[in-house]
Amino acid sequence: MKYSAPRGTQDILPEEILYWNYIEEKAARVFKLFNYQEIRTPIFEQTDLFSRSIGTDTDIVEKEMYTFQDKKGRSITLRPEETAPIVRAYLENNLGKQGGIQKLWYQGPMFRYEKPQAGRFRQFHQVGCEIIGTQSPLADAELIQLAVQMFSELGLKDLEVAVNSVGCQICRPVIREKLKSFLGDSLPHLCADCQRRFKKNPLRILDCKNKKCRHYLMGLSSLNDALCHECQDHFHSVLNYLDTMGIKYKHNYAMVRGLDYYTKTVFEVISKNLGAQDAVCGGGRYDNLVKELGGVAVPAVGFAFGMERTVMVLKEQNVELPKGEMKKVFFAIMGEVARNKAITIIPKVREKGFQVELDYDGKGLKAQLKRANKINADCVVIIGEEEVDKNIVQVKNMATGEQKELPFDKLVDTLCK
Repeated sequence: MKYSAPRGTQDILPEEILYWNYIEEKAARVFKLFNYQEIRTPIFEQTDLFSRSIGTDTDIVEKEMYTFQDKKGRSITLRPEETAPIVRAYLENNLGKQGGIQKLWYQGPMFRYEKPQAGRFRQFHQVGCEIIGTQSPLADAELIQLAVQMFSELGLKDLEVAVNSVGCQICRPVIREKLKSFLGDSLPHLCADCQRRFKKNPLRILDCKNKKCRHYLMGLSSLNDALCHECQDHFHSVLNYLDTMGIKYKHNYAMVRGLDYYTKTVFEVISKNLGAQDAVCGGGRYDNLVKELGGVAVPAVGFAFGMERTVMVLKEQNVELPKGEMKKVFFAIMGEVARNKAITIIPKVREKGFQVELDYDGKGLKAQLKRANKINADCVVIIGEEEVDKNIVQVKNMATGEQKELPFDKLVDTLCK
């Protein structure tokens, strides 16, 4: 039987992993600059955690979650997103009792049963962060600033920031009624899902990807005039901070994001290189989620970006990855005597910070040099029985082709120079 990776998943091979390492290292650095601490949670949780937080009427809960019964009949779900698990960990481990604001970041795999397409997988990977414990609009703006800085340091260009406010529990009913009033005559023409959403959760219609439904939303004017005074003030403050920070943005009044826990600010970072599924990063404020999951009312805001989509944009924009800081050395060995000598030297070379590869199979020098070239070695250390007898090695610079003779005891200090 021939096996293959499950539909909607992929193997990340060594050549591809260079992009992933690049993103992860840059992200970790930027999070550290903004004083975030890393957190890791299980990849599966109790199903109710997600249905309560994300919303029972969302596509994620209704159609996309990987849910199963464990051996004791408990309903378990592979995490489709990470904010709810972070809040669960915050509550379970009493992080709020440590005082002050918690600034946390994470990375890892998520799972959604979606139709696989470019940049969209059933197992996908996210990097994100959360600020728990402040309702300041400055926190919202700083998060957007962090995302912009991160993508800038990755070398990405032509990205666009879109922002909106989805209101709070006070003004959300007014927003819903305004949307229902606008869509009333178009209801029979909407897709079956949106006709159901119209009755249960009309704001979810704004997140529909159906082209026909998008058409009937085109004439929708801004819903922000239905915001309460507090939400209007908060949103205006966020925009003012973004202006002060010099961050360009567009106000997308139809943006709601796909999760019901969002309140007030929502935002996305968009790339034209991704086509219809253009959001590479998204997030927003969720001031009710901590209370919804069993804690006291604690405001919070966060975002996440997709690794797969970010890799796509890096490739589309031909971003050149930095070369590794470690120089790579290949040991070309001829004969068992030379092999025994080499394995006493190689640990010392590695201790100096060199990447070392060697021939295991006793191939000829020509084949070994070909292998060294294939792995992009900076230099080749050639050792044969004659070199052992003379207590020397031959070192070949692969960039220039220059070859020189060195004493064994001078090798480590002069490699690849």
